[in-house]
Amino acid sequence: MRRMVNFLMGAGIGALVGATLAVLLAPSSGEDLRSDVQARFSRFRDEISEAAKQRRAELESQLESMRLPQEETSLEE
Repeated sequence: MRRMVNFLMGAGIGALVGATLAVLLAPSSGEDLRSDVQARFSRFRDEISEAAKQRRAELESQLESMRLPQEETSLEE
């Protein structure tokens, strides 16, 4: 769990740094820049959502494998 939190914090900080650099270095107009930032934020949000879904699936799988031996033992008794 701590690794996931560290990953999300790193990804968030990286996104903020990247967005700041894009704003400072971009030769685009304000409107173009805003649409670009919105698109990047949307992609970032989608990536985070996908990572969370994958992690949830991993954790559910681990939980199921931990429950399975208990169910087998209780059936044997």
